[in-house]
Amino acid sequence: MEKINQQAVQDKINELANKDVYIHLETTNGAYASHFDEEAYNVGAFIRNAHVRYQHGKIISTGGSYRVGLKLDIGWVYAEGVSDFEIDDKDRLLMAGHDREGRLMVALEISETPFSYEADIDE
Repeated sequence: MEKINQQAVQDKINELANKDVYIHLETTNGAYASHFDEEAYNVGAFIRNAHVRYQHGKIISTGGSYRVGLKLDIGWVYAEGVSDFEIDDKDRLLMAGHDREGRLMVALEISETPFSYEADIDE
């Protein structure tokens, strides 16, 4: 991954608009929070292969990172805190935000084909 290139990301978001796509959205402070403070809440959200069609999307700078929003017919999908991206060899738009130590905090990925079913989580 590389640092966000806002125009490249916006172009890819525009290219995928009004198509059936699959979304992977993940947020976490993981075990990081409780590892350093046993009273801290461990929070996260994970959705993989949500099949959606968005009307339009936008990436905007929020200072040191970016917010990406996708307007659906009946609502929104958005991720805040993304800082890195890549368009991989499968032509998927992968975006992520990491903390100062490089740990994943947020991921938003958009693909015209489903993501693999093997999730990177402990079952």
